[in-house]
Amino acid sequence: MNPGKILLVEDNPDDVALTLRALKSHNITNDVIVAQDGVQALDYLFGSGDKPASEDLPAVVLLDLKLPKVSGLEVLERIRNDDRTHLLPVVILTSSDEEQDLIRGYKLGANSYVRKPVDFVEFTQAAKQLGLYWLLMNRAPPAPRRP
Repeated sequence: MNPGKILLVEDNPDDVALTLRALKSHNITNDVIVAQDGVQALDYLFGSGDKPASEDLPAVVLLDLKLPKVSGLEVLERIRNDDRTHLLPVVILTSSDEEQDLIRGYKLGANSYVRKPVDFVEFTQAAKQLGLYWLLMNRAPPAPRRP
């Protein structure tokens, strides 16, 4: 599959394990970087203090909304407001069924909004479809040039 990395921004360890298992069970073997909160996600993408940003942007960000420290919507807003990341594919992957979250996510520039299925089999199918589409079928924008 695509050599690009997946940035999974998820604070629930059970959902992280489930997502990783679902991806692996469908032969989606891309490296998955896990950020357990919004701050870790932003640090990975943009760096912080003495820690530089990651050299390569991920192929896709799977972003939960309900995160500690910095919410998923704030992470999305920061991604869209930075020239280096504003074209980065971001899929909101959340348990939220709130219409206001859906609307705000799209207004802030989410590429997709997927509600996490509760059932394991449905969840693995959703992960498979996300992986196949965003990593294999989707043509990502070119990486920004570094100064």
